[in-house]
Amino acid sequence: MWKSPACFALLALIACAVSFSSPLKAAAAEATTEESPGDSPRPYAEIDDDYVELIQMFADALDQVDRNYVEKLDRRKLIEAAIRGVVTELDPHSTYIPQKELARFKTNIDQQFGGIGIQIDARDGKLIVSSPLVGGPAYDAGVGAGDQILEIDGKSTKGMTLDKAIESLKGQEGEAVSLVIYHPAEFKTETIELKREMIQLQTVLGDQRLENNDWDYIYDHDKKIAYVRITIFSRNTAEEFSTVLKQLKEDGIRGLVVDLRSNPGGLLSAAIDIADRFIDDGKIVSVEGRNTPKREWSAVADTTLVDVPVAVLVDHFSASASEIVSACLQDHDRAAVIGQRTWGKGSVQNIINLEEGKSAMKLTTASYHRPSGKNIHRLPDAKDSDEWGVSPSPGMEVKMSQKQLAAFQNYRRGRDLATLVPHPPAPEQPLAEVDPVLAKGLEYVESKLADPAAAP
Repeated sequence: MWKSPACFALLALIACAVSFSSPLKAAAAEATTEESPGDSPRPYAEIDDDYVELIQMFADALDQVDRNYVEKLDRRKLIEAAIRGVVTELDPHSTYIPQKELARFKTNIDQQFGGIGIQIDARDGKLIVSSPLVGGPAYDAGVGAGDQILEIDGKSTKGMTLDKAIESLKGQEGEAVSLVIYHPAEFKTETIELKREMIQLQTVLGDQRLENNDWDYIYDHDKKIAYVRITIFSRNTAEEFSTVLKQLKEDGIRGLVVDLRSNPGGLLSAAIDIADRFIDDGKIVSVEGRNTPKREWSAVADTTLVDVPVAVLVDHFSASASEIVSACLQDHDRAAVIGQRTWGKGSVQNIINLEEGKSAMKLTTASYHRPSGKNIHRLPDAKDSDEWGVSPSPGMEVKMSQKQLAAFQNYRRGRDLATLVPHPPAPEQPLAEVDPVLAKGLEYVESKLADPAAAP
């Protein structure tokens, strides 16, 4: 028996919701992927005895707090705290958006803001830089992938949600933001102040710049091996990439290294278009959810631009769209994947209206699957032995120590910021010392050119 009017009212509301359920309003919202494929999930769960008992337990607890707590409480704050508690148990990308924040959230989706040029994610309660965008304020200040943000404008990031952290980093162009950054590769903490900028950067880069400041996309001119680095999958990335590939094809390249290290992802459409440049047919990616219809994207005939040996470089901070591309090429035996296991971020979020649109939830409802059908997304309780992310091809794992990682980031930043003469000599240090992953990629491509029948 229900012990209070509040408990009875809650159960009655559940019954009414099931009888008069209205459709959900879904919107695109993956952490770094704008499109949200598939239909919205069903609005309400199936009601069974266990579900009713659990709701009764929650209602009893809520009623006890409401009636007997030492001070009178704001019931809305109490309910919102309960909802936040539920969502906190899920994943960093699911969140509750209360009434007072909903209007600002909707505005943030459509408007442009100044930023510092980084992609961030959360893992194990830490706010981590997954990628600094080349040429952005954070990159120029020495922020690297894997760095931890400890404070934003004097406020600790401990317990801060991902959405709140992103909101704190955004601001008006020209405004300053102060960060306390921990660099694990150097075991160093520092405070930096950055000015926010409108971030509109080139996303398809080479290894070095020519005298005219254009990128040189051919790494080895004698062996005709090209090197193309994609920093993020934005609206113009697929077009930029196709333009570069067409030029490289005219230049007669014989091999290609695609560098997706520290690429946090981006648009699903860009990932699909780029993967389609390498395969003639077959599945590129699919999306599946417990309550979401399965959807697949496949290659389109006559869109392949290159048919040469390909190595794809990845690291722990390659995520989302990067994982879609690397998994597709790996599953179709179109490329060898070299480096380290990727991040494992392949989730899809829907914006679900609550209270007839007065508040909302951003809820993870589905995940991306590679052509083999294996899952890409790493769930919060996933083990290393589970299927998630993209692992290097057999014999292609390259681990780097913290010291090597710090040396590589400094080496890479130096080459990015300098304008170099055409086809400069090799770096003073052997490539295998400063960038062993790229060295392995070049070694693989060269082996395929020497013996085309060799396994990927």
